[in-house]
Amino acid sequence: MPERRQQQRNRVYYGGTIAFNARNSTVDCVVRNFSPCGAKIEFENSAMLPDSVDFEVARKGLTCLARLVWRDRNAAGLMFCEEHETGSVVTLDWARKLRASERANRRLKSRLDQLLNEH
Repeated sequence: MPERRQQQRNRVYYGGTIAFNARNSTVDCVVRNFSPCGAKIEFENSAMLPDSVDFEVARKGLTCLARLVWRDRNAAGLMFCEEHETGSVVTLDWARKLRASERANRRLKSRLDQLLNEH
């Protein structure tokens, strides 16, 4: 198979996270090779992943939007989307904290409405 990558990838063994479905669904993965433009990841059941995902490698401080360019049963190749490499994507940890804050805010509003309706 002819090599189509623009940059050489280095073999690595990093832990990563794939997020999709408005970051409501996450999948842990192992990053097997890595370059500034993409990565090969391994995980369980690639059929469930959409074509576009949020990708995070905490060890590298990387959070970006990525596109699946190939997939097989337990692996996939990602190409990082250039417009999000500058760090404009919110990290998965912050997205989880935001979602938890929004849930707490809804519970407080609901409780406030209950208290106001009682009196």
